[in-house]
Amino acid sequence: MKKSIVVLGTVLFCLSLLNSSWAADKTGSVDVGKLFDEYEKTKEYSKSLEQKASSYEKERDVKISEIKQLQDKLNLLTEAEKEKQQKDLEDKVKAARDFTLTKETGLKKEGDDRLKEVAKDIEEATAQFAKKEGYTTIFNDRVFAYTNKANDVTDKVLETLQANYKKTKAPAGK
Repeated sequence: MKKSIVVLGTVLFCLSLLNSSWAADKTGSVDVGKLFDEYEKTKEYSKSLEQKASSYEKERDVKISEIKQLQDKLNLLTEAEKEKQQKDLEDKVKAARDFTLTKETGLKKEGDDRLKEVAKDIEEATAQFAKKEGYTTIFNDRVFAYTNKANDVTDKVLETLQANYKKTKAPAGK
């Protein structure tokens, strides 16, 4: 009997310790999509990539126009003259394909690199906020079917994220 009371007491003591450690945890959640979309750096990167893509599309359109003009000229030439011009046409088509492939690959890589950079910024700002405010865990709200909006710290993390970006951007603007 004494032994069962001691075991029961030990179990209750352990449960109380476990319960108190759970109570000490401060958790929150963030909407990573919102952080990504509203982060100033994301907006600037998107605009820059769109401008580059537009520029590359204009260059590509010029090359395609040249190819179409050459094809139209070929239709008016004699067979002997066509054979001479055919090689030039094939070279221009290959150059246009290579140009397009190179530019698309470059833009995709640049976009991926920038996405990783923004994701890293979000992770760092979230960690900085969590440490400053005493959070032990901050979850991405997309992993939950439900989370209480009282635990949502997205706007506070976004403030930290924007402030950090302004600090890193300020020296470049001087």
